[in-house]
Amino acid sequence: MSSVVIVGAQWGDEGKGKVVDCLSESADMVVRFNGGANAGHTIIVDDEEYVLHLIPSGAIREKADCVIGNGCVIDADQLLSEYDELMRRGIDLSKRLFISGFAHLVLPHHKAADGAWEGNSKVALGTTKRGIGPAYCDKYARFGVRAEDLLEEKDLRNKLEAAYAYRSRWSGSGEYPGLEEVFEHLRKIAKRLSPFIVDTSLLINKRIDEGKRVLFEGAQGTLLDVDFGTYPYVTSSNPVAPYAAIGAGVGIRQLDMTLGVVKAYLTRVGTGPFPTELDSEVGEKLRQQGGEVGRTTGRDRRTGWLDLIPLRLSARVNGLDGLVVSKLDVLDSYEEIPVCVAYKLRGKTITEIPLPVVLMDEVEPVYEILPGWQSDTSEVTKWSDLPAKAQEYLKFIAEGCGIPVSGISVGQRRDQIIWLEEVFQ
Repeated sequence: MSSVVIVGAQWGDEGKGKVVDCLSESADMVVRFNGGANAGHTIIVDDEEYVLHLIPSGAIREKADCVIGNGCVIDADQLLSEYDELMRRGIDLSKRLFISGFAHLVLPHHKAADGAWEGNSKVALGTTKRGIGPAYCDKYARFGVRAEDLLEEKDLRNKLEAAYAYRSRWSGSGEYPGLEEVFEHLRKIAKRLSPFIVDTSLLINKRIDEGKRVLFEGAQGTLLDVDFGTYPYVTSSNPVAPYAAIGAGVGIRQLDMTLGVVKAYLTRVGTGPFPTELDSEVGEKLRQQGGEVGRTTGRDRRTGWLDLIPLRLSARVNGLDGLVVSKLDVLDSYEEIPVCVAYKLRGKTITEIPLPVVLMDEVEPVYEILPGWQSDTSEVTKWSDLPAKAQEYLKFIAEGCGIPVSGISVGQRRDQIIWLEEVFQ
């Protein structure tokens, strides 16, 4: 395979950063295709921790070019902060970072609006308040400012004036800096970012045509997709695999393989339905053992048992070829492990997400109880050395969603992953 897409198959926080980092060892290019600084991808290398919000997770590998695609929205200050921090730590991106000129910028009024809407709305969505939603709103309203506008000062000024005029029509948008202050700040940013702004679609397609290995990295997770997620408690972009083509500017036939990263249990940050949530000591144990704290928000993640119902949705809308199951080691101490296989809803048993989705709040999970393996898997390096009951658990997941397991992560380190197939061939 010359091009592989990595997506989250749950509500985000599945461990995509580590998977992308591991595969980046064999990749020539890593492309972020959606979202913005609301992402938080954590990579552990030799006991050093790297947390990336915008820069692709392939950055830590010296070989891989890093592309921020047109489907992303960019907080320029956050991007430069990450860039400078990586440079300080000896990771030079000066010749291998590329930014799509078509990617939209997150501006101060977007962050202000995000905070104001979230604080005053009757239905709090649990956003990160990073301005992502309002930036995408302005993109589709055609009042956004794109990275390419930084290359032409007069055009930047005109676009910014139009953006401010449009945003001023909205009430409850919060306090934010005036146009002149933001314009001068963007002029300074332009001097630093301009060398990286290119036609990334052209670049990516050229690499694919040359037979290079390209890895497409999604942010957030399928169940947060603005179309297929638990709307309205979703993100403002499409974290699903087909969007990799749109968000990177390649043809759909250029995508050879799609892997979905799925946690061995389930977590969610913020509000929204969560049928298998454990508001109990068991849930707290999962939270503590799994280190379930959001790297972007600092909020505790809600925890629960694995749910095959939304996982089947993920398999379908992403066209998954394989699963990478993460955090299997977190379940090492459990005597029994429930897995949700169906829902009870108003006297009926259902095996798919109901319509309307709001009925997810009413469903009662139906569990199948699997035996735990109660032994340490964190240093296992091959399938045959996994405990038999751990193998059965993984087979149960694969059979439950109709997708084979391609990889298993058993810890945070790079070497704590078991691959069952060659991803890049």
